[in-house]
Amino acid sequence: MPQALLAHAPVIRLGAFASVLIVVALWEALAPRRPQAIGRARRWPGNLGVVVIGTVLVRLVFPVTAVGTALLAESRGFGLLHAIRAPAWAAILASVIALDLAIYLQHVLFHAVPVLWRFHRMHHADLEFDVTTGVLRSILVTPEMHRVHHSVAPSETNSNYGFNLAWWDRLFGTYRAQPAAGHERMTIGLEQFRDPRELRLDRMLLQPFREP
Repeated sequence: MPQALLAHAPVIRLGAFASVLIVVALWEALAPRRPQAIGRARRWPGNLGVVVIGTVLVRLVFPVTAVGTALLAESRGFGLLHAIRAPAWAAILASVIALDLAIYLQHVLFHAVPVLWRFHRMHHADLEFDVTTGVLRSILVTPEMHRVHHSVAPSETNSNYGFNLAWWDRLFGTYRAQPAAGHERMTIGLEQFRDPRELRLDRMLLQPFREP
């Protein structure tokens, strides 16, 4: 089973990505949270292009993916959870929680270190999916919560770093429930890149190298 997962990991990841993208795109079209300032036809090509280029580069630079590394560790008995002999369900739960915390801390680091921020700000130059959500807000990071992180106001940009679990922002004091202007009137993006032309793929790829 592990070898089959490793062999088909790219297809599984692509299928999961495409499925979520289709669901959220339909959700945004049917139940938008805010009026769309810039249409999907202008936003999506550049963003999907960045995803494709990033995926290809990661595969070239890191031929052994995270899945492959995890399976290698499992087969050879590496890692903390092998040392303490945790039950499978506990190991999976602890691994998911630890990985989510690592991604939260990585996100905070990208905002705190100037050289990392230069490359991360491409993620902030575009609008996020605007969909209506209201369930599990105290547990999971919803689009409503993450949207605040893309506010033009620095105090709001430097909040709501969470990836999947909303606990970390609440625990470390970086949680912000609402933007000051409200979700309908808040301004999203970075002032430097608010020109719609900045959504072109070539300009997005050059954003990390341009002065703030």
